[in-house]
Amino acid sequence: MFIPLAIALSESMAVSPVPFVIAVAISASLAFITPFGSPTNAMVFSVGGYRFIDFVKVGVPLQLLTGIVGILMILLLFPF
Repeated sequence: MFIPLAIALSESMAVSPVPFVIAVAISASLAFITPFGSPTNAMVFSVGGYRFIDFVKVGVPLQLLTGIVGILMILLLFPF
């Protein structure tokens, strides 16, 4: 849903659409904060006896770290 929007945005800015598409693809996989964000989290949620707040405690720093590293790597590997 967001890839056509990213391509249109990059075309309106007259830059390469590749970094925008890669950013959308990486962003779609950043769902660490809730147990319902990925099938793996949902599977261990009830079986492991975890609470919702357990996912938030680990997910927020992990999502921030992954987001920052992702942005930096996109800027280095896929120039505009």
